[in-house]
Amino acid sequence: MGVIWEVSLGEFVFVTLILGGGAAWLAGRGVALSWDSMSKAAVWMLPLAAVVRFIHYALFSGNLLTLHFFIVDLVVLIAMAVAGWRVTRTSQMTRQYDWLYDRAGPFSWRPKS
Repeated sequence: MGVIWEVSLGEFVFVTLILGGGAAWLAGRGVALSWDSMSKAAVWMLPLAAVVRFIHYALFSGNLLTLHFFIVDLVVLIAMAVAGWRVTRTSQMTRQYDWLYDRAGPFSWRPKS
């Protein structure tokens, strides 16, 4: 069988979720503030995933060139970036077009009735 965890769960949470996820959230927010598409936020996660891989390698003796763990980090970062993009876009739409839209939750808006 293969290796399921390359580093401890705490290291994964700290590096991938807190450091990388926070940067991904801010990148998604920045892309949304410039009124660019969600796909642009997802594409920007490729270099960020490489940086997260390097931090795992440099600080915690993780594997640098492992496709499996790169994809895991990339999926987590894309999810965080898309969430940041969507929350920001919802705020933009309901604030800028308040006569047209109401907030329907943190990730969506609906037409005013």
